[in-house]
Amino acid sequence: MRLLDKNLNEFTDFCEQYIYKNAVNTTAVFNKVRLAPTPSGYLHLGNVLSFAVSATLANNTGASTLLRIDDLDKERITDRYIQDVFDTLNFLEIPWHEGPRSVAEFKAIYSQNHRLPLYSEALRQLRSGDALFACTCSRSQLAAVSGGLYTGACSLLQLPYDATDTSWRLHTENAGLQAIRTLNGQTIDKLPEEMHYFVIRKKDKIPAYQLASVIDDLHYGVDLVVRGLDLWPSTVAQHYLAKRLNAQRFSNITFYHHPLLLNTNGAKLSKSAGDTSLQQLRKSGKKTADIFRSIACMLKLDDNITDWLKLGKAVLNIYP
Repeated sequence: MRLLDKNLNEFTDFCEQYIYKNAVNTTAVFNKVRLAPTPSGYLHLGNVLSFAVSATLANNTGASTLLRIDDLDKERITDRYIQDVFDTLNFLEIPWHEGPRSVAEFKAIYSQNHRLPLYSEALRQLRSGDALFACTCSRSQLAAVSGGLYTGACSLLQLPYDATDTSWRLHTENAGLQAIRTLNGQTIDKLPEEMHYFVIRKKDKIPAYQLASVIDDLHYGVDLVVRGLDLWPSTVAQHYLAKRLNAQRFSNITFYHHPLLLNTNGAKLSKSAGDTSLQQLRKSGKKTADIFRSIACMLKLDDNITDWLKLGKAVLNIYP
């Protein structure tokens, strides 16, 4: 199997040449797939694509669907954005079987705040195993010195973990190759350069996404993860992190990376870039069928696609 590098365009070409077009039909059965939005803004069409593919794979493989809302980013998470998750799923008629049905239920039972002890235990385990080091570098410093890439400079300084304005990073010098289970077998990849020494705990002392995502998927028993192609580096990094945590079950999770929706400038859709939200489209009078037709058009699929199941099946047919 050819190794993949950090370049998203190259990875997309790889998928089309070696995975999507040479896919092996599978009758795999899974236990649980998850929808995992981050309510840091109103959801957009890219989120809908991920939801539709996740729900379709759950439908096709007998899996239940968990709604897991990631809310550790307290500066950007608001109640109206959390409510938008429920409004969007209900508007699109995308089903889920486990997880919250309202903002109140989410806060009371499912918020990541309730799993902070699990994250803390993972951090303790990594720290006691000398897998971490403290880092005081800022993004502006990294941009000025190494173009944004981190080279592990602070790993040699033995900075105290409890120093002010300090993040914790993972030693990745000996990461080696990671074996990742996909719908079509196994892909072997090395840790992408941008994920070297990735952050495990942020400067605000909140667990970073990579750690929380691994712990949450293990906690809920997820065995099928659907993501966009842009999150392939995170998938590789999380496999290495799971190894450092001796979490062998993580290697049994199957991953599917779907194609991305791009805006008119050729960049992937994002909340931070202000790309058109589902809320705006609903307020403008768009119907559910209009949303799925728009996504199908962006992917150059059949314009007869009018619901999540048709969209998911069409995507999986072309990109299995």
